[in-house]
Amino acid sequence: MDEKIVITVKNMELTDRIKEYVEKKTPRLERLLPDIESMKFDLSYAKNARNRSDREIAQITITGKGFVLRTEERDVDLLAAIDKAADKMQRQIERFKGKRTRGRGDGTPASEVIPLPVENEPGRKTAIVRRKTFTLVPMDENEAIEQMALLDHEDFFIFYNVNTNSINVLYQRRDGNYGLIEPKIG
Repeated sequence: MDEKIVITVKNMELTDRIKEYVEKKTPRLERLLPDIESMKFDLSYAKNARNRSDREIAQITITGKGFVLRTEERDVDLLAAIDKAADKMQRQIERFKGKRTRGRGDGTPASEVIPLPVENEPGRKTAIVRRKTFTLVPMDENEAIEQMALLDHEDFFIFYNVNTNSINVLYQRRDGNYGLIEPKIG
C-alpha cells in the first residue's frame, strides 16, 4: 500500500477485502489530483444510528499543498459507502481544480463586503470535550469560502489570511451570507 494512504477503522475490523477495495479506488483520485500529499480513509460502523442505512460510514480526507478536501458518506454496505464517498470526492476535486484555474474574483476582501456583527451568549457554561489540531494554510477570503464549502463546514472555518497576515474565522450567517472575524490583541 502507498505510504501516503492511511486507513483507520472504528467499531469494525479492517479486512483484506476492504483494504484492497480502498486501494482500488485511490489511483482514480490520484490521477485527478496528482499533487496529493496524503489520503486518509476513516471507516466506521455506527451501532446507534437511528436509520439502519446510515450505519456504515466512509470518510475520505485528502490533503496537499494549499488544500484540504473531505467527504463523508453513509450506507447499509461499507463498500457502497466507500463508492459514494469516492464519487463525491471526485466531484469535489473537479470543482476544486476548476476554481483554481478560473481565478479568484475581483480581490475585494470579504471584510469590506460583509458586515461583521459578533453575537455572544452570556452565562452559558460549556466544557471542552474534544481538542483538535490542524495546519493553517495561507489563503485569502475567497479561498477560505471555497475551502469551507469543499469541507462541508457549515458553521465556521479558521484560516491564515495572507492579506492581513493574521488568523481569521469565517462563519456562515443565518441569512446565508458570510461573516469574518478578524481578531486583534488588545
